[in-house]
Amino acid sequence: QVQLVESGGGLVQPGGSLRLSCAASGSISSLYRMGWYRQAPGKQRELVAAITSGDSPNYVDSVKGRFTISRDNAKNTVYLQMNSLKFEDTAVYYCNAAHPWMVAKNYWGQGTQVTVAS
Repeated sequence: QVQLVESGGGLVQPGGSLRLSCAASGSISSLYRMGWYRQAPGKQRELVAAITSGDSPNYVDSVKGRFTISRDNAKNTVYLQMNSLKFEDTAVYYCNAAHPWMVAKNYWGQGTQVTVAS
């Protein structure tokens, strides 16, 4: 069984930075696409950034140039560096691990709250 545990959320002022981490336990190979999603109150969950080994990461337009996703396969960990944070980045951020063709192997973390406020 795979478990994903996020950490690094918190309260930050506009313009500040946070780094989220997602540690995976269990069998997660480099094949998995690792992603960060977020869900703000009253809104649908959206993909923020995703990374697959060997491919360039992709980002939602609203975070391009500010967020960077990276992964350390040796540590089974994926990171999301968030810079120049804005009020609208406030949300619960979820880590996701998705097998490329075995759709049942799709895992979620419990979420970590990011609040941008002055």
